[in-house]
Amino acid sequence: MQNTHTTQQGRTQVTGLAPKALDGIRVVDMTHVQSGPSCTQMLAWLGADVIKVEAPGKGDITRQQLRDVPNVDSLYFTMLNSNKRSITCNLKSEGGRKVVDRLLADADVLVENFGPGVLDRLGLGWDDLHRRFPRLVYASVKGFGPGVFHDAKAYEPIAQAMGGSMSTTGGPTGPPLVTGAQIGDSGTGIHLVAAVLAALLQRDRQTGTGQRVLCAMQDSVLNLCRVKLRDQQRLDAGPLGEYPVQSTDGAVPRSSNASGGGHPGAALRCAPGGPNDYVYMIIQPQVWPALCGEIGREDLVEHPDFATPERRLERIDEVFGLIETWTMTMDKFAVYDRCNAVGVPCGPVLDTQELLEDPSLRERELVVSVEHPERGKYYTVGCPLQLSDSPVDYRSAPLLGEHTDEILGSLLGFDDDEIAGLRAEGAV
Repeated sequence: MQNTHTTQQGRTQVTGLAPKALDGIRVVDMTHVQSGPSCTQMLAWLGADVIKVEAPGKGDITRQQLRDVPNVDSLYFTMLNSNKRSITCNLKSEGGRKVVDRLLADADVLVENFGPGVLDRLGLGWDDLHRRFPRLVYASVKGFGPGVFHDAKAYEPIAQAMGGSMSTTGGPTGPPLVTGAQIGDSGTGIHLVAAVLAALLQRDRQTGTGQRVLCAMQDSVLNLCRVKLRDQQRLDAGPLGEYPVQSTDGAVPRSSNASGGGHPGAALRCAPGGPNDYVYMIIQPQVWPALCGEIGREDLVEHPDFATPERRLERIDEVFGLIETWTMTMDKFAVYDRCNAVGVPCGPVLDTQELLEDPSLRERELVVSVEHPERGKYYTVGCPLQLSDSPVDYRSAPLLGEHTDEILGSLLGFDDDEIAGLRAEGAV
């Protein structure tokens, strides 16, 4: 059962057992798919009352996408919408607009990720709502900011392609590659969390009014590719010494698994030779003697071909080949233990099954078990923002319209006859 307590603002807030960082903050969530829901889920985990507004009978499209259990909300939906309440509302109907008006009258934040102009045509654009609800923070995810691409559609791979990630990911002779991390969608969502929190602070400490908040997917990917733009400018001074290949077209090259930092790194094979039986290792000058001792090649410490970082870089494939001969004799966890013991930076490549079952991640609630009323137990990635005074109480994602009557009645003040009228109209 959900617990409630009354905040200093006088609101009754749905919470877990302990007061949360964002108790008293109400978020109207008009987002769908991944970029927006990843933001609003984070706000809900931090204690905000997030009310997800969905179309009657359909809801967020991800409820149906990639289903693994027939006629049950997909993991795609449940893993992005924890701790929210759901109300169904037809934004095109007179009654639906009345419901939204009441929601926004006492809301702190509106979050949306519709295409450009969609909410403006419904009378829910920034200019209109800022005039009517001046304290409202109006937060949007878009594919692109103002400019030549403003109206272009953006999906995860497109954001990676146009934000700098793809051109710098992959091998030097192969095609540009997308990364498995959803840096366009969920990456933009976490950027928007920071922007929303900053806007709330500015409203409450300085201006007294809300503001327009925008995070574009291209911009967020570009921010996460910051070091590649660092290297682009360094090209003016000459070749990038730490890269195993050099630019042939004036742009930062794709460099496979090279570390991209000041020290060479590589993914090295381990026993028994499965697709993810690898460790990633970085060779720092100060650990070279210890690493040589660990692999049984003490002769390399003073060898003229390997004694200095510069000489090792000249034959880096040979260096990593020698080390890989050793790593292939044991599994990746044994390699990690041996390297970690002597201070060599090294990490096993953890596959998705290993991450899902990792006991330390479960203990720290980075992998969390959640009970769903229809699918039963499922696992979700927990909140990576760890606050000592605001622990997360994980609740299941809501069923479509699960809280409609609760919100209409106890929160918005509609009586039973009015609720029946809204239903008859198709407004909810």
